[in-house]
Amino acid sequence: MVTVCVWGTGNIGRLAIRAVDAHPRLELTSVLVHDPAKVGRDAGDLGEVDHGLGVAATDDIDAVLATRPQAIVYAASGDIRPDEALADIVRALRAGAVVVTPALYALYDQRNAPPEMREPVLAAIAEGGGSLFVSGVDPGWANDVLPLLVSGLGSTVDVVRCQEIFDYSTYDQPDSVRYLVGMGQPMDYDAPMLAETVPTMVWGGQVRLIARGLDVELDEIRETVERLPLDETVTTASMGDFEKGTQGAVRFEVQGIVAGEPLVVVEHVTRIHPSCAPHWPTPPDGDGAHRVIIEGDPRIEVTVEATDKTGNRAGGGNATAVGRLVGAIEWLIDADPGLYDALDVPLRPAIGRLGVARAAQEGVTA
Repeated sequence: MVTVCVWGTGNIGRLAIRAVDAHPRLELTSVLVHDPAKVGRDAGDLGEVDHGLGVAATDDIDAVLATRPQAIVYAASGDIRPDEALADIVRALRAGAVVVTPALYALYDQRNAPPEMREPVLAAIAEGGGSLFVSGVDPGWANDVLPLLVSGLGSTVDVVRCQEIFDYSTYDQPDSVRYLVGMGQPMDYDAPMLAETVPTMVWGGQVRLIARGLDVELDEIRETVERLPLDETVTTASMGDFEKGTQGAVRFEVQGIVAGEPLVVVEHVTRIHPSCAPHWPTPPDGDGAHRVIIEGDPRIEVTVEATDKTGNRAGGGNATAVGRLVGAIEWLIDADPGLYDALDVPLRPAIGRLGVARAAQEGVTA
């Protein structure tokens, strides 16, 4: 059994606890939290598992690292605290752990990451003997493994387009939706996530990774951003009211340019309500989906709709990101210490997990 620590118990951390608990080769041995109110609570409670796990959450990082967990799922946010996230991850690598995380966007394409981020990681790996793999659902598996796989089914490939299409009122981070993305704010509000160069900082690594997987040299990366106001005030079930005239939808692209044309594109189509921007791409049904489109001969379109146990598509997408990361731990344990990306780490089948959860549930209810 591989001993695993889950560091952080927010949207990703809760799912990571469940994924580690469900994995037949992994053993959850510790949970790190920041909120003092969570200290001492059972991991099963924090992960919303239907049974106790016998692991009490702690905020003592030194004590946890001193136990030398073999793997750490770093689930604390890196969106607004990238420096702190990097420092935490470097600390874990120095302790010799395999670390998997969605937190450091720049390392999705680790070969082209800024030296100020890559070099401390490599130094920590050399010192401690750990490994790091950064991935996630967006950016992550839906923007690298899936498009590369599907591209191999075509005779010719003209454009690779990866879309995230979501109703953001279902996303369980209201402050991020309202203030980072700017939903419900005046149209002259400067949303941090939409500021010039920020989309490329976050999603450019995925564009470069896809291009590298296709053995294509990019001329440059460009951005486009389009914002639309709400025509009417809308009321959402989870986030309340959004006023008429405020930002109701955002569509942006991060484009990999080859010979002057955008040939590798990561696109977000984000609404706060289905009534806004109905002429933009929509999911087949429900609140959201991820889609890969291969323009070529033949034209190929693959839409992925993941739903969590509450029926939430955003939560389902996050669960697939966690599944990708937690599922990579065994491979990383067996591999040499190093800094890896999605072109290195295979997406592994669910060996040992088919039907197990259902059988366990039937055993409880029998």
